[in-house]
Amino acid sequence: MLATTLAVAVAVMLLGVPLTIFAGAMAKSSSKAEVQSRADALAAALDGYESVRLPISQSVVDSYLSRSGSQLRVHIDVELRDGTSMSAGGEIAGPRVEVAASPLTATKVTFQVSWWALQLRSLPAIGLVVLACAAAMTVGVAFASWQARRLSAPMVYLSATAEQLGSGHLRIRPPKAGIEEIDLVAEELARSADRMAKRLAVERQFASDASHQLRTPLTALAMRLEEIEYLSNQEDVREEARISLEQIERLSTTIDELLGRTKSRSDSHRRWLRLSEVFLQQQEEWLPIFAEADRSLVVAVDESLTVTTSPGVLSQVIATLLENSRTHGDGVTTLRGRKVKGGVAIEVEDEGAGVSDELAPKIFERSFSTGGSTGLGLAVARDLVASEGGRLELSQRQPPVFTVFLSSSR
Repeated sequence: MLATTLAVAVAVMLLGVPLTIFAGAMAKSSSKAEVQSRADALAAALDGYESVRLPISQSVVDSYLSRSGSQLRVHIDVELRDGTSMSAGGEIAGPRVEVAASPLTATKVTFQVSWWALQLRSLPAIGLVVLACAAAMTVGVAFASWQARRLSAPMVYLSATAEQLGSGHLRIRPPKAGIEEIDLVAEELARSADRMAKRLAVERQFASDASHQLRTPLTALAMRLEEIEYLSNQEDVREEARISLEQIERLSTTIDELLGRTKSRSDSHRRWLRLSEVFLQQQEEWLPIFAEADRSLVVAVDESLTVTTSPGVLSQVIATLLENSRTHGDGVTTLRGRKVKGGVAIEVEDEGAGVSDELAPKIFERSFSTGGSTGLGLAVARDLVASEGGRLELSQRQPPVFTVFLSSSR
């Protein structure tokens, strides 16, 4: 709309200003030509009177002071052949314009007219040009407004369609706009939505198949461990079997939750829980593992700390951070929970060399690893925390401190 309005304004300026000047000049020239014709007519009439030797009275000159249809006020000066001078009309005040009769006559006739009167005679012509410019601007703005609505309405629909696509609604069919470029974009959005829908369907099917294939061996393993726990007479064997069963149960729960997240983004898996319960469970699971590596695991948490999150996801994230510390860290590993403004911070710290400045920006990238692993652990953990509305950060590089920030339930 702005572009069209500016184009019309420039056109009006380029044409209207010269046209206004030309119209004013033409009106003034027409008025001067009228006065010139009256002066020539009076001079010719006086020459005719003198050629036949008729007396010239003041009334003859006075009769040329006005003309039918003319509002111009003039002052007339006449000098006859015999030197007699005559005048008619009052004196013109202010600036004035003089018009003399044609030099072909023997009688000298001069008409004086006010300069302001000539300017006023040009106002109607200038007014017509200004009205025409105003009409052109009005039509231009109206056309620009219509064109803007014609273009903006499809763009609004297109924006809404893109927003729907971004929020996960893949069944989109933007209406035809009748504008080729916009329709091309809309068609490409529709094709992209179809491709995304097919890809998501394949991924969901793969996740469903993978979870099904995992459940079968996990169920068999759980049954075998239950049998060992039931039949064994050794207390340490039964204890290890019980811990393994708990790990299998948590793994099954995590698989179910991850599968549920691929099917929907609901928060149905979140619930209120005490942080100390998760920490104690992780301590029980990881103490023997750290002991085998001749390492120590220290857990520090306030019993009153609570969070609203998925237990399986939180356990998986903490287990990933502890595994990362056991593999790449050194010395005592500390699992700590503390209250922060707006939520809870879970920290995993060890006494190792830490993360170099070169590796720190890449540590959460997928497939990045310095120890021969897959490099997916930290990346998946960060995604899981983000899905719970929190964030996972490397809050300190040397010694390394990984911090999980989650909202508190209270």
